[in-house]
Amino acid sequence: MSRQSLQMTPALHQYLVAHGTPPDDVQRDLMNETGLMAEASMQIAPEQGAFLTVLTKLVNAKFAVEVGTFTGYSSISIARGLTEGGRLLCCDVSEEWTDIARRYWDRAGVTDRIDLKIAPALDTLRALPMERTIDFSFIDADKTGYSEYWEEIVTRTRPGGVIVVDNVLQNGRVIDPQSDSPSVQAIREFNTRVRVDDRVDIAMIPVADGLTIAFRH
Repeated sequence: MSRQSLQMTPALHQYLVAHGTPPDDVQRDLMNETGLMAEASMQIAPEQGAFLTVLTKLVNAKFAVEVGTFTGYSSISIARGLTEGGRLLCCDVSEEWTDIARRYWDRAGVTDRIDLKIAPALDTLRALPMERTIDFSFIDADKTGYSEYWEEIVTRTRPGGVIVVDNVLQNGRVIDPQSDSPSVQAIREFNTRVRVDDRVDIAMIPVADGLTIAFRH
C-alpha cells in the first residue's frame, strides 16, 4: 500500500513555505493586498509560486503562457523563471484585477517580460500560430473552460514542454458524489480527458488544491 500525503496543518504549511524559496517583499505585499479581496481564494499559494519558478527554469522556458492572471502572483513567479529574453503571454478578462498585477509586475521588475491580453482566453490562444513554440504553460481560470484551453495549449507546446494545471482536486469535491456544481463536473471531465491523452505524461500532485503536471511528447 502506498503512503498517503501528510495532512497539511497551518504550522506544517508555514514550515514548508519557509524552507522553500520564501516570498519576497513584493510577493508578500501582493498576497496581503489580494487577501483583502472577496476573491482572495483565487490566488495561488506561495509554495505554488516557488514551484512555478523552478519548473519554468527547468524547461529553460523562452515562451510561456498563463491562462488566468488575477492579481499577478503566478505571472511574477513564471516571469522570474524565464530565460534571458523570454516572454510570458498572460490571458485574462479583468482590467480591475490585472491593474493590480501591473503594479506588482513593475515592483518585481518583470513588466518588460509580460504581454497581457484582456480578452477571452480562447480567442487569444486561437490567434497564436499553430507551430509548437510554447515551452511552459499555467492554466488557472474558469474551470468549465479547462478542456478547451488544454487543447489549444497542448497542440502548440513543444516536445519537452510542460503544462501545469491548478485546482484539479476542487477541495476534495472531485470524489464527492454529492458535489455536482458545473466547476466540479468540468474538472472531473478534464481530469479524465488528460489521463488518457497520449500526447503527454502526467502527474497529479497534492500541492494546495491539486496540480497536474504534464510533459509534452
